[in-house]
Order: sequence, then C-alpha cells, then structure tokens
Amino acid sequence: MIAVEQWTGEEALLLRSVMRASVRGFADHLGISPRTVSHWQRNRSSVCRPQMAQILDTALHQCTPEEQEAFRLRLAALHGTAVAAAGVDAPQATPCSVVSHKFLPAYVGERIAPLYAVGTPAPCGPGGLERRTLPVGHRSAQSSAVHVYGCGVAVVHLEEHHRVESLTDLAVWRYRTYLREPNWAGKQLTQLIKLHGTEEAAAHEVPAPQYVLSVYELRENSWAGAGLDTALQLLATPSVLVNRQDPENVVSLGPGVEAAKFREGWSHAEAVPFGGGVSQGVAGWSGVSYHPQPDERALTTSQIVALELDVQALWALSSHILHTVEDGQDPVMPPEYGWRFLRSAYYRLTTARPTETAQHRVMREAILTTSELPDRLRAAQDALRDSTS
Repeated sequence: MIAVEQWTGEEALLLRSVMRASVRGFADHLGISPRTVSHWQRNRSSVCRPQMAQILDTALHQCTPEEQEAFRLRLAALHGTAVAAAGVDAPQATPCSVVSHKFLPAYVGERIAPLYAVGTPAPCGPGGLERRTLPVGHRSAQSSAVHVYGCGVAVVHLEEHHRVESLTDLAVWRYRTYLREPNWAGKQLTQLIKLHGTEEAAAHEVPAPQYVLSVYELRENSWAGAGLDTALQLLATPSVLVNRQDPENVVSLGPGVEAAKFREGWSHAEAVPFGGGVSQGVAGWSGVSYHPQPDERALTTSQIVALELDVQALWALSSHILHTVEDGQDPVMPPEYGWRFLRSAYYRLTTARPTETAQHRVMREAILTTSELPDRLRAAQDALRDSTS
C-alpha cells in the first residue's frame, strides 16, 4: 500500500497526472471544485487539510495497479528517493517509430493577400479560422505545406517520419533542425510572395518564424504502463535529455540520463496529460506527444494537427498585436479581423461542442492550458478594442 506522508498541491497534481485526468475530470472524480485543482497548480507547496488528504488517499487506493506503480515511482523521484519498480523490470530506453509534425507560424500582414488568393481552400479548424494551403518543397519531409490565413498569418507545417534508437537521438535531431527550419520557412514564404505578389509586396523578406512547435505521434514501440507514460513525457519535453549550452551544437547528455528518467518514472511538473482509455497524450509548452491505441474510437492525429494549426495562427496574430502595444503604438487590423474576430475564436476554442468526445475535450483543454493562448487572446482583444474606442 502506498502511503503519502503529507499531501500538498504537488502530490495532488502528481496523482492527476498518473490518472491522466483533466482539471474538471479530476475535480469531479474527487467530488471537489475545479477551483481547488487550479489552486494546487498555482500553489504547489500548499499543504492539504486532513479531510482533503483522506479524499486523495481514497482516490489513490482506487487507482489501477499500473497507476499506483507510476505514482509510487514519480513520488520517489519528486522527493529524490531511489526506488526500484515493484516486482517488474524497470522500463528502459528502446527503439521506436515516431511521426513528427512541426509548426512554424509567422505574421506576414497585408502581404499575405496574394498567397491567400491562390491557395487551395481548406476546412476550417476548431477556431473557425478560414485558411488556404500551398505546397512547399522540403528536403526530408513526407508532407510540407503553408497554411495561409486571411488575418495575415502563415503557418508552415512539416510532417516527417523517423525510426530512432532512443528518444535522446530524436531530441538531438529536433533541436539541431530547429536551427535551420525557421530561416528556411522565412525564405519559402518570401519566394512565394515574390512569385504570386506585387513587386512592392516582394520588396522585403518575410522575417523567419520565432519558434517551432512540435507534435509527435508515437507509433511502433515496446512500452506499456509507466514506461509509456515516461516516453510520452520525454517526447513532449525533450530538453532534459540534451545539453543546449551551445545552441549551434546541441548534444546528448549521455545514454544514462534517459535510462534514469525511465527508472524514476520522470514527468515534467508543468506538462498536462490527456487521454481517454484508447489513447494517451501529453501537452507541454514546446511540444505535444500522442499515442493512439489501435481502436477506431481513439483520437486521430489529424484532430490534434487541426487544433494546433489554429492555435499557432492565433498565437502569431496575438503576439503581433501585443508587440505593437509594447512598442508604444496602437494596433490596427482590418475590421473583419478586429477584436470581434478574436472574441469569436476564443469562444470557439474554449467552449465544448456537443459532438466532441471526452478524449477530444481533454486534449483541447490540455493544449490550450499549456499554450496559455486564451490569456493572450483576451489581452489582444482588449488592446484592439481600446485602439478603436
């Protein structure tokens, strides 16, 4: 029997993580208010009252054996206590196959118009944003395209398939390609504008995207239970596997580091798990990992991609608006993309739909929580409203 000497917000959130529950789902399971779970997120060191500790003890003892084992290993790692897996071999680093999706968003502004005019119409995503696509050529991607939004944003999407010997190898590849992909994407957008736009529009190069967001679908692998949980955590937050002191030469911290992460059942404190029985995933600030079970009820990766396209487009747009305000200027957008446009996107993204499954809902909530997009959308909306008042 697992015993928690003192329940704090940290241990409570650890329990939520191994149960792969959303904030609302965890609160409903415990019979408490979602505000209490949010309080734990803000105050991880806060000590739970005796009655709440009893509720958490009961919830832990009702977990599956696999969930209890994952909690035991992660609790030991949290407190720096060495512990071996109970009665089973500890999960190990092993080869696996993954599909990498990279998103490189850039605010282009009015110069996006000729690309939007020639692009192929695509279905609207969860944010209700109309978009069009154009193909681009990439040296190693199985699929590469530019998604163009009328609000002035372009999102380059690259899909690449990999078979790797370890998650560390994938992490090194990820950070090394991040050095060149943004500049490549900026040049591709500049060339497309020169090809389809006016001379005036093509006179200036498009700035390179400021960051890359990745989504990884874990395919062939030999992990299960706590091992699969750790693998998804490392896929979503791979920075713990590499040395990034020299951005031009990111290297592995060594095979022993990944092995130790699997032994301790490592998880990132700010990563948010999501799933629904037939799928598992983790959303982090810099990436999302996902493993669907072979079941037709599982989420599809295309649903995650559709959400991320809209999330990244709105992130780039809101960042442009907020940076304009920071520079001491009033943000100006065409009327059709003013504060009402942002308000509509905000409610579409944050409001549950009658047709969406529980898996889809917790995935959407996890991605929005870790991206902090809702807060940025509200701030950008207020800035545009103030500039027109």
